Amino acid sequence: MMISTRLRNATLAIGLAALSNPAFAQQADFNEVGKQMAIMLQNSHFARLPYNAELSRKFFDDYLRELDSQKLYFTQQDVDGFTAKYGDRLHTLLLQGNSVEPATEIYEVFKQRVAARAGDAQAQLKGDFDFTADETVTISRKDAAWPKDEAEAREIWAAQIKEAVLSETLRREMIARMAKEQEKADPGADDLDPREKVSLRYKRLLASVQDVDEEDVANFFLSAVARAYDPHTDYMSFREMNRFKGDMKNELVGIGALLQAEEDGATIIKGIVVGGPADKQGVLKLNDRVVGVDSLNRKTAETMTDIMFMPIDKVVELIRGKEGSSVALKVEPAGGAPGETKIVVIKREKVELKDEQASGEMIHMKNKDGELRRIGIITLPSFYADFDEGTTRCSVDVERILQRLMEEKMDGLVFDLRNNGGGSLEEVRRMTGFFVPIGPVVQVKNTLGQVQVKDTDGGKPIYNGPMVVLLDKSSASASEILAGALQDYNRAVVVGDSSTFGKGTVQQPMDIGRMLPLFAVREKAGYLKVTIQKFYRPSGSSTQMEGVVPNVVLPSIMDALDVGEAHLDNALPHDRIRPAADFRALDAQALFLPKLKELSRERVEACGDFAYVIEDIIKTKERIKANKVSLNKAEREKELAEADAQKKERNEERRARFAKLTAEDAKNFVFHKITLDDLEKGGDLKPYDPSKDDGDYMRRAVDETESLDDTPEWASGLNAEKREALHIINDLVELTETAKMVGVLKSDGGVR
Repeated sequence: MMISTRLRNATLAIGLAALSNPAFAQQADFNEVGKQMAIMLQNSHFARLPYNAELSRKFFDDYLRELDSQKLYFTQQDVDGFTAKYGDRLHTLLLQGNSVEPATEIYEVFKQRVAARAGDAQAQLKGDFDFTADETVTISRKDAAWPKDEAEAREIWAAQIKEAVLSETLRREMIARMAKEQEKADPGADDLDPREKVSLRYKRLLASVQDVDEEDVANFFLSAVARAYDPHTDYMSFREMNRFKGDMKNELVGIGALLQAEEDGATIIKGIVVGGPADKQGVLKLNDRVVGVDSLNRKTAETMTDIMFMPIDKVVELIRGKEGSSVALKVEPAGGAPGETKIVVIKREKVELKDEQASGEMIHMKNKDGELRRIGIITLPSFYADFDEGTTRCSVDVERILQRLMEEKMDGLVFDLRNNGGGSLEEVRRMTGFFVPIGPVVQVKNTLGQVQVKDTDGGKPIYNGPMVVLLDKSSASASEILAGALQDYNRAVVVGDSSTFGKGTVQQPMDIGRMLPLFAVREKAGYLKVTIQKFYRPSGSSTQMEGVVPNVVLPSIMDALDVGEAHLDNALPHDRIRPAADFRALDAQALFLPKLKELSRERVEACGDFAYVIEDIIKTKERIKANKVSLNKAEREKELAEADAQKKERNEERRARFAKLTAEDAKNFVFHKITLDDLEKGGDLKPYDPSKDDGDYMRRAVDETESLDDTPEWASGLNAEKREALHIINDLVELTETAKMVGVLKSDGGVR
């Protein structure tokens, strides 16, 4: 049942609306949109790729991969036919304004193939399955050959169906077993039969593929064309651009709810934003099932749109609208009688995504000698900014938190950029100036080879004390600029996975509608998000492909997975340019890296959690290399039993160790949380228990199946990486203070 990311139903959507989106009688001519986009790519993209038949084949291959990434639907016969007709011509057809026809023709065949596979699935699900044979199925078919014909495609598909039923059966049995062991009610007791469950998945899959219009097909095709240039060049539809703007400003206009597509076709309420429109209205409840939407609240049966099996992004589109307007939802109440429905009318308002804002902590931490250390932590989920009005800026938020930590006399700072995928280049430029004197932050090279150096915003830094930057494989783009600059300056110790993501390119959204002919319809033409520059560290090295390599590397399961720029198709290469002329690094000896690495290595080698990670890395690499899973139920049960035994053994060990850690932490740590709301209110910092902090911004539905997982929570809410970062910053503070006491460390941070 695998399908490309853009086509696959999204599992979550938050806020449920962005900007005003009136219905238009007309929409842009996507043949003309494709033509203008092709011209814009030739004129604006950094790489200046030759616009020829070779590039046309990339357009073609990327479109097929966009639709059928696992090679389950098209056959080699299909591909050969498309190749002969369009493989070397798509670049020409784009410039001629004739690209919609081939895109639509290929998509229509794709729809037929999905419908045929879904029909095969329904027929197969009515029969019996033999789970005793020694059979396997390929996990990832990304690099496999296309099925040579329909017969082979159906054979491959049959194995996929069989695996889906087996996995669902084993999942049910595991849940029932866990519930019995914990003497709890089985949350899956009333669930559908595994075959029925799998059947509904394919019904939703088929609906998602069939419920498309010209705009959707254009989106799939033009996105593939754009990404043939590089992974981050993309076509963004009208609604995608609205979502992008909302994400960047951390604010949406909607009802303030978290949605999830259910396999049976409904859309379920999985979370409600505290203080948001749905929360204040009070009628919509967690686990309510939305089955219809009247986007204008016209209060008639005819205007209520049935959203059963509708893709989640289209459900979101129906619910979004103008601030102050109302939307009516047809809802099946959680726990209600079968067939019971109610109409819930909610007034749309702005919803702040506070979980995505910068936040801080002040941790009072005793070292081994009983001395008190005040360690500050700043967590930044993204480099957000409001591009339209400029009222929301993450650098302003971080500055406020940093100033408060300074008022609390912090001894050292941990800047947590894990899972931060980047954002505004201007915000990272300004933020770097909080920690280093005026000087270059990043160098930006355009397609002509011209290099522009972007300096920090201010003169004197706000904070010049000991500092650690915490990263992982998901830290990308702006995160890499900040971490790379601080590392180049020898200003901070970088800690984390073996490297960051490796995105060293700059994109600019361009309104395609502005390029259309004078009297053409411009509405919903969309945007081209095009790579126009590469950025480089002050030292001259690009973060492209290689990312930022931490000074102190910690074991991470992400290092076993294909995560990062190097694993993406059409990625631009890594290179170097000259160091920035005004770049002057601080003395590297002031970071005491050899000693910090030695102390960290000793702790990591003694840490049970990192030992588990190393074991998991080895096993994960073996599974990925094998790329097969058994269809023999006894074999799978044996594998699951081994995994379950290992999990129980680990949990037992962790419970005992975490209990001791928690007792020690109670003596050695006092945690204080700092949110932007706290800064608005003022007053003294209040202690809190991070192990019990689920956030104050969203009420989430309890997943009864997940509640059966008895894996213990991290002691004091500190996972292994964050705890080690605290140890490293504590070591750095102590080494710095000792160096100052003996007169080795100079006032400017250098070493005598």
